[in-house]
Amino acid sequence: MHKDVIIVGAGISGIGAAYNLQKSCKTKSFSIIEGRGDLGGTWDLFKYPGIRSDSDMHTLGFRFKPWIDDKSIADGSSILKYLNETADEFNIREKILFNHKVVSANWVSTESKWELEVRDANNSTNRISCNFLFLCGGYYSYEKPHQPRFKSENSFKGLIMHPQFWDESLDYSNKNIIVIGSGATAVTLVPALAKTAKHVYMLQRSPSYVVSAPEEDVLNLKLKKVLPLKLAYFVTRWKNILSTYYMFYFARSYPEATKTKIINMIKDELGDDYDVDKHFTPSYKPWDQRVCLVPDGDLFKSINNGTSSVITDHIDIFMEDGILLKSGKKLNADIVITATGIELNVLSDIAINIDGVKVEPHNHLAYKGMMLGGVPNLAFSFGYVNASWTLRADLTAEYVCRLINQMDKEGVSACMADQDARAEADDNYIDFTSGYVQRALDKLPQQGRKAPWRNYQNYLLDIFYVRIWSLKDSVLRFYNPK
Repeated sequence: MHKDVIIVGAGISGIGAAYNLQKSCKTKSFSIIEGRGDLGGTWDLFKYPGIRSDSDMHTLGFRFKPWIDDKSIADGSSILKYLNETADEFNIREKILFNHKVVSANWVSTESKWELEVRDANNSTNRISCNFLFLCGGYYSYEKPHQPRFKSENSFKGLIMHPQFWDESLDYSNKNIIVIGSGATAVTLVPALAKTAKHVYMLQRSPSYVVSAPEEDVLNLKLKKVLPLKLAYFVTRWKNILSTYYMFYFARSYPEATKTKIINMIKDELGDDYDVDKHFTPSYKPWDQRVCLVPDGDLFKSINNGTSSVITDHIDIFMEDGILLKSGKKLNADIVITATGIELNVLSDIAINIDGVKVEPHNHLAYKGMMLGGVPNLAFSFGYVNASWTLRADLTAEYVCRLINQMDKEGVSACMADQDARAEADDNYIDFTSGYVQRALDKLPQQGRKAPWRNYQNYLLDIFYVRIWSLKDSVLRFYNPK
């Protein structure tokens, strides 16, 4: 099989990419190759209690498909339903090849095409080729989460489970549960489990920033009563884009003031008697790591009503019936959930080669945060760390469409961002200290000290880069093979 474009991944990025190709590159054939049996990516994979968006759905949703649900912070099943509706409404599902995983891709320079090795559910190998390869497989490994081992954990007689592999048949009613972690997954799991469990402990080595936000967007609810649906969605979307932009850059400019405001908000939620300094005051500055969002303060409510507790301590050893902490305190448990994070993948975990020579992503600069220097006809989708994933994924898809159309206009079969000898790699460009990022620094593509080799994590600036400014610069080369 040969296609003009192959999209890898049928999650948010892949569905958005397919929509844009259909809209802007109508003569191009394409397929989406999806390793799993259904679309949805993250929202089909994760099944743990309480799974929901960690940003508002008016920006996590597509610009072309209004989010009409009243809840702005939505549960996983609602998001999955939305993605399925989008795929069906725009006839995208029929373009998806399910249960096929791209293992490797080799660029054949003389023919200006990618040759893909694809394995199906029976582990049989298929050969598929394309002119342009668009990687939309997300940012983390589906098979291998971050799961550190703890001393004597095999002695624990209860169940130990990572949320990424949640067993939906698990009955945790009237059970004592320890959730190890302090990130977005932990703060989601704890209040959801606490509705049924006997008691839930959130065991953390150090706190994260946690902010309460309304589950429903009040302005959006009002606008939907007086404006057409699409217009109400557009206004709410841009209100949220601008407010998120403002809050992030205020936090970066005035970290201490932002920290004080967040901590005071938590004190208002938990009261003067609660040790907020110990359990909810991080040592790092706001947005050095992603801020955790809790809808309508559900985590704080579960703490206040006594169904959950936050314990800030270090694990000493697992015991038969719980965990002994370094402080000497013991937590009894029937179930331990290791919400210890994810492992980043790079280029959808596909082995990339050029004429049989392996490409090491870390040895290449990232061009505009979506292409690799020296690698032709390949783009990857990677969202923002300071805003909704979809905002960046959508812009990347638009850019790829412009790129493909420009190749046709130039009458060429290849385009590539030439490695620029004058572009210095900036080893300190990532000031995002989350563990999953830091663990992957030796794998991620490098960034330079200035554009176009630097990703500024700025949606407003990226709009100009993608939609307005010329594609042509001193780096991007359009050519035919010799």
